[in-house]
Amino acid sequence: MAAANPLDESIRRALPSHVEALRDVGTLFYHWGWSFGTSSNYSVVLSREPLLLLLTASGKDKRRLGPGDFVVVDGDGKAVEPATQKPSAETMLHVAIARQTDARSVLHTHSVWGTVLSDLHAPAGGFAVEGYEMLKGLSGVTTHEHRQWVEVFDNTQDIPELAQRVRQRLGDAADPLRHGFLIRGHGLYTWGRDLDEARRHVEIFEFLFEVVGRRTALERLSGVPQAGAAS
Repeated sequence: MAAANPLDESIRRALPSHVEALRDVGTLFYHWGWSFGTSSNYSVVLSREPLLLLLTASGKDKRRLGPGDFVVVDGDGKAVEPATQKPSAETMLHVAIARQTDARSVLHTHSVWGTVLSDLHAPAGGFAVEGYEMLKGLSGVTTHEHRQWVEVFDNTQDIPELAQRVRQRLGDAADPLRHGFLIRGHGLYTWGRDLDEARRHVEIFEFLFEVVGRRTALERLSGVPQAGAAS
């Protein structure tokens, strides 16, 4: 007997609206300079049991995503039915985040400032940002005095191994990753309880990355510490 197809009718009915929302995200992020060319990938969680994600397919121009530039994958990162599109090479990072958090959406960007800071702070394993009002845009943060640690993972083409490292940090009971992280020389991963929250987190992080990057440059030019903090 053939296995039941996990894409039940309710999921199929919801797919067009999810696709359209992710296409809008791609256009927005392109215009902000966070997702040029075929960089970046975006997903929404369609189901928890079983785990199913709608994900941007590999090698697609995020400025002009078409209705067919997406693929549905399962908890192993495999397409759940024959598909003409190939899942993103980083699918397992989306799966790891979806499994370890309450995320209903995972977004990945390749901005200039995120790339620069990921490289600059990789030797220290990351950097902290505090003292900025924009931090209150992150879920659960209620004061500018919040200290946000932005962890930086070394880049690798071994995505399953990287996904395992991310999964372990997300599951660290004493000090779990919160809100997002960077991959060295690569970009930001963040998530939210829905697509709107995940998109907001991208906007907050990317704003803060530019602030920190510009402040760091001013400090190095002038030799005088600027307002705000990042270490």
